[in-house]
Amino acid sequence: MSSRPLKIGITCFPLIGGSGILATALGTELATRGHTVHFFSYARPVRLDLSAPRIHFHEVAVGQSSLFPCPDYTLPLAVKMAEVGRANRLDVFHVHYAVPHATAAFLATEMIGDSAPKVVTTLHGTDTTLLGPNPQYRAAIEHALIHSDAVTTVSESLRQQTNETFQLRKQIQVIPNFFTPAAPTKSREEVRRELGISDEFLVVHMSNLRPVKRVDDALRVVAALKDQPNFKLGLCRA
Repeated sequence: MSSRPLKIGITCFPLIGGSGILATALGTELATRGHTVHFFSYARPVRLDLSAPRIHFHEVAVGQSSLFPCPDYTLPLAVKMAEVGRANRLDVFHVHYAVPHATAAFLATEMIGDSAPKVVTTLHGTDTTLLGPNPQYRAAIEHALIHSDAVTTVSESLRQQTNETFQLRKQIQVIPNFFTPAAPTKSREEVRRELGISDEFLVVHMSNLRPVKRVDDALRVVAALKDQPNFKLGLCRA
């Protein structure tokens, strides 16, 4: 295997959800190791430092046309990935989520042709747990995964569920999410003061409020605090 630095395209959502944060952290780490990383999204990922060396960002404008009843993102994304992939001779498209990202990657590789990058698709849950059972999306997700050169999931349970949901007939590798904590810049007391919290017990749920995010567990914690005279519940939507 060649040890030369790779040229990698990473496609993700730009928000504070786990996939966007993980994709940004992964791309940043790859860049520090000498690889060149091109990010694709409709906005700059919230944690992406564009001043870092070997990191590039390509903003994708959502398509607007009077011909279509709804804005389109998949086709403009595919075109942008194909343009950058061809011009920069990318080695890999690493896409987080099958739809629309792996679908766009498949279209991009078809446009590029024989020199197209390999496609690695990482599943974080939504493709399998929410969209997979939906007949409007199932075939498209399955097609994108079948035509990926590699598929990874962030947990063993998600790998099993993906195999049960789709007919892939290919190996799925489990690569758990990683977390590299940054050195704190504020003390615990400073953070509580900024949040307007004094001696309250604080319960925080950081995600969206779908059942798969186990909001019920947060509510059980709150219920168990019935004898706690002073507490606050914070719900942070990703």
